[in-house]
Amino acid sequence: MFHFDAERIQNQKTLHTFYFFIILLLGTGLVTLYSASYAFSQRFLNDGNSLIIRQLIFSGIGIVLFVIFTRINLGILRKYIIILLGLAAALCVLTLLPDIGRERHGATRWIEINSISYQPSEMIKFVLPLYLAHLLDKKGDKINDFFTGILPPVLVIGLFFILIYIQNNFSTAVFIVINALIMFFIAGIRYRYFISAFIIIMPVSMLLIFTREHRWMRIISFLRPEWEPMGAGFQVKASREAIISGGLLGKGIGEGTRKIASVPEIHSDFIFSSYVEETGLLGIVLFFILFTVFAILGFSTAMRSETVFGRLLAAGLTTMVVSQALLNVAVVSGALPATGIPLPFFSAGGSSLTTTLICTGLIANVARKGGVNSNYNTLNNFKLNNSGERE
Repeated sequence: MFHFDAERIQNQKTLHTFYFFIILLLGTGLVTLYSASYAFSQRFLNDGNSLIIRQLIFSGIGIVLFVIFTRINLGILRKYIIILLGLAAALCVLTLLPDIGRERHGATRWIEINSISYQPSEMIKFVLPLYLAHLLDKKGDKINDFFTGILPPVLVIGLFFILIYIQNNFSTAVFIVINALIMFFIAGIRYRYFISAFIIIMPVSMLLIFTREHRWMRIISFLRPEWEPMGAGFQVKASREAIISGGLLGKGIGEGTRKIASVPEIHSDFIFSSYVEETGLLGIVLFFILFTVFAILGFSTAMRSETVFGRLLAAGLTTMVVSQALLNVAVVSGALPATGIPLPFFSAGGSSLTTTLICTGLIANVARKGGVNSNYNTLNNFKLNNSGERE
């Protein structure tokens, strides 16, 4: 009894700390967005407050969804996971319809009806981890059987990859595949499957990169920035200059100048450069502290979960949010070729923000209940394979 109470108290402390850091991340993101978007909104939308007001509205929606997914019975989600998968796939297909799908920057990633837009690929970022956690838990000892344990989730992942890829959203398609592989690794899939996946994925990825001009131009601009300084590499170069100009303490909130016209999409995918220009190295340290604590709390929640489902879900969603943040920062700082991955909690966009809050709500749900809604395997009877070891 004493052990149970102590564990429950520890879970509550973790949960309250998690809530606190979610508020910090959301608040920091909103302040950063207001500063980064004001000039853009004033110039193109005739109202400097337009984008921040829109983001505040989606923040309210996201907070409501956060509370719902914190409290919802995970068993219900597992019961209707196939319906959620079908809905996500159907919404992705709708982006391809002329009267519904909306094209931006050469990509048809959005559904728009009566000025209300949504990016279905964001939904996949929490639906797919839910499905993988459910299925990998359900398979139990058969998890390493190719036809019953490996093939079904691979087919689903492949379907979503194709649906996102044909939207001309290659970076997100690759991103969900990488995160799915991480969940497979956590679940204990044998190493030989990862080797096979690597052998298949690498040449296919290279082939797909060179099927679109803008993709291989991004690679070339990344490797040789001087090759086309005003072309594909201009955005990253301008972003790096904004980051460097921040110095140690930054120019102060609202005092940055690069956001006015120097860095394209600085209120969206490249918002980190605006943040650093105004907060400097100190802001970078704070940023990584916030996401490091987020990661620690998320993975500690996974480790304390009483079920395989809870462990995989919390770990998968934490990886999804943290890896997206790291990928965005790497792109904005010039460490990786440019992609269209937004910065969680910071970038403008209701689809991304609400998805991030749903993911964090599900992590909090596991922290509250320890994954006890699982009707399948507990950690005590879960095996990596029949021999108890990877191969």
